[in-house]
Amino acid sequence: MAKKTSLNLLYLIGMALVVIGFCLPMFSGFLGSSNGFKFINFKNSGFVTIGALFIIVGGIAGLAACFLPQLSGLKFVFLLLSIVGGVILVVGFLTNGGIYKAIGKGILKHATVGFYCLLAGWVVAIVGTLKK
Repeated sequence: MAKKTSLNLLYLIGMALVVIGFCLPMFSGFLGSSNGFKFINFKNSGFVTIGALFIIVGGIAGLAACFLPQLSGLKFVFLLLSIVGGVILVVGFLTNGGIYKAIGKGILKHATVGFYCLLAGWVVAIVGTLKK
């Protein structure tokens, strides 16, 4: 008989995809490709910086929650934090000027593999959270 484990594999894969997608190029455009770390700017912090930080912090905390039993009850909160970060990032793209506004208006036109990896990670993590 197989040993029952409390590790939710779908949630783990989903959050790993979120972190990987953040590190991969998410958008391409006028200034080349940009991963999530290019959106973090502490000098002129705004919606874009807050959204990018929420995505990566939620993803890393979600991965940690898979292996630390003390945090297992917060898995859904970490997933929500990451998704809210994505929404804030898009709102920041639409309200800020310059390259961010150009990305915001054609967000799917400029999206690359990292963006789609983030979306897939969120969907897989949601399915992993709902399926117990």
